[in-house]
This record gives sequence, C-alpha cells and structure tokens, in this order.
Amino acid sequence: MVFISGPRQSGKTTLAIACIKKDQGLYLNWDDIDHRKRILARDWVNEDSLIVLDEIHKYSKWKNFLKGTYDTQRAKHNFMVTGSAKLDIYKKGQDSMLGRFFSWRLHPLCLSELKHVFKSDDSKNMQQLMNLGGFPEPFFIGKENFAKRWRQEKLRLVFRQDIQELESIRDISILELFYQMLGERVGGEVVLSNVARDLEIAPKTAKNWLNVLEKTFSVFTLRPYGGGLSKAVVKAPKVYFYDCGEVEGDEGVRFENLVACHLLKRIQFLEDLTGDTYELSFLRDKVGHEVDFIILKNRKPLVLIEAKLKDTTPGKSLHYYRERLKPLRCIQLVRDLDRTTTKDNIQTTPAQIWLSRPLEAEFV
Repeated sequence: MVFISGPRQSGKTTLAIACIKKDQGLYLNWDDIDHRKRILARDWVNEDSLIVLDEIHKYSKWKNFLKGTYDTQRAKHNFMVTGSAKLDIYKKGQDSMLGRFFSWRLHPLCLSELKHVFKSDDSKNMQQLMNLGGFPEPFFIGKENFAKRWRQEKLRLVFRQDIQELESIRDISILELFYQMLGERVGGEVVLSNVARDLEIAPKTAKNWLNVLEKTFSVFTLRPYGGGLSKAVVKAPKVYFYDCGEVEGDEGVRFENLVACHLLKRIQFLEDLTGDTYELSFLRDKVGHEVDFIILKNRKPLVLIEAKLKDTTPGKSLHYYRERLKPLRCIQLVRDLDRTTTKDNIQTTPAQIWLSRPLEAEFV
C-alpha cells in the first residue's frame, strides 16, 4: 500500500484521481456516508486495480481493517490511503502495519514543481508563493482577496473539524489565538512557557497544542542542532507555517518561511524516495552565532543554509559553523540576486534558481 499524507487542500485527492485515470480504479472517501458503507463492505470489483481510501484513519479500527484487507486482497488490488492528518500518529488498534506500506508526504506547491511540472519560469512565482502561499487553488487563481477568504475557510475546517477529531479542546478560540501568536514568531525562538503565560494557559497545554498543530499539518517545528558543539545551544524551537500567506511579519520573515517550506519538502521527498534519513534543523548558541538552517543526512551535517533578501556577504556565523561542523557545502540563498559566486567555500546563489532545481536533486 501507499500512504499519502499532507495538509488539507494540498492536492491529495487530485493526485489520487489522476492515478485512477491512468489505471482503472475506485475512489472512496470515509467522510461520505455512502462511501463509508462501501468501504466497510469492501464493495469493489476485481477490475478495480487501484483502490483509493481517503480519510479512512478517522475509522477507529482502520489499522486492523487495512491490514486484513491488504493481506487478503493484495494479489488483486493496489491500495492508496490518503489523509489530511499524519497517518503515522494514530495509535488506535494493536496490529502493526510494518511491511505493508510505504509513506509519501505531499506538500503545497514549490518553485521546483512550478518550473518542471507546470513549465512556469515566471519570476513572479516566488513573490506569489510568499504572498498567497503554495496551496494550488489560491495560488493559481492569483487573487489576494480570494486567498484570504479561502484561508479563513480552510482554518475553520482545520480547527473545528480536524483538530477536534484528534483532541477534545473546549475553547477553540484560545487555540486560534495561540496559532496567531505563533504566526508572529516565525523565524525566532518560540518559548512556549512565555506564550502560555500570555494566554493564561498551562505550559503543558501549550506544548500539547503545538503538537496538535503539527499533526494537522498547520505548522512544523525545527529543533536546534547540538552535535557536540562546545558552546551552550539554545533549546527553544522555531516554528514555520506550511502556508506562507499566514505568516505575520516583514518580507525577510516570510522569505525565511518560504525557504523553510522548500527545504522541508525536499528532504521529505528524498527520504520517501531513497530511504535515507534527513533532518532539518537550525543553529543558534547563547553567544550570538546563528545560521538559519542545517540539513543532516544520516545524522551527519550535509549543508548549511542562510536565507537573505539582499545581503550577499556571508555572515560570521556561517564561517564559524563551517569551521566546526565541516559540512559538504555552505550556501547563502539571496532573493534579490542575479548570479552565483563562491568565496571561502561559501556559495552565494540566487534563491529562485537554487530552489527551482528538481526535487530529486541532492543538496551537494
């Protein structure tokens, strides 16, 4: 089986239907009552070579159901399971699904897809991704008013439906304030105890809420990388949004969020494709050394990345960590830049070009 997870409205259903068109199959959604009956009855025929089961993780016994269905019907059918919440976080049921599926994660649009799939080399793509986000519908319509209305409806469904199916949260309005406060802290340290104090909730509650927002693909967190560095490392995480349009702050903050989204999408694609382990973290210590992103492959530093709007001069921190961590490459991605230069083994390159490389391309 193939499990496909990702944010609501990122294109999972569109992808599934496209696969069915290429190979005769059947699409069934657990949220539809009639479809639900067909799923439980396994109401499909031998000619349906591909069975797509959408949102089936909402069924309390979904793991046992899938295990039994796959074990008895895998000779006749292929199965694709899709969901808007992370399929691997559900602990319902006792039987392991190990060895019965591979997982793929679907993200919103990125510059690489726009160039290589949609054949768009428009220089405005990056700014449009920063303003409207990468979710297909608002991006391709291209109107900011529509994007705002679309975003409000999506958030309503996430908070009033998806999150409530995961956790019983009494006061959703406070959770929405928590979400907004995270949007104001993109790119900086998020000290949950401080946020909890401002909202008059327990730190444990704030930690749990952040976990729920991650499970529903609303935000993702990056943890600081220590890796045996001698200086004390800041422990607070950084939080980024899958939808750049939701980020509060200036151009620099939204650009950093866009780079974070592109890097996460690339490392997760490479993980799902190759089986190697990738991690996306950041570097920051208590004496002021800071680099926006570090990518590790199989736990070893692979590349350091700094994101800048216009500054083409690599900062001291990039030199500092390059000497100590010995990554294979150091890169400064600059939004407003026309050509690539290299000095002291640090590459300064236009962000539009570097982020538009094919997703399967390695970092070095």
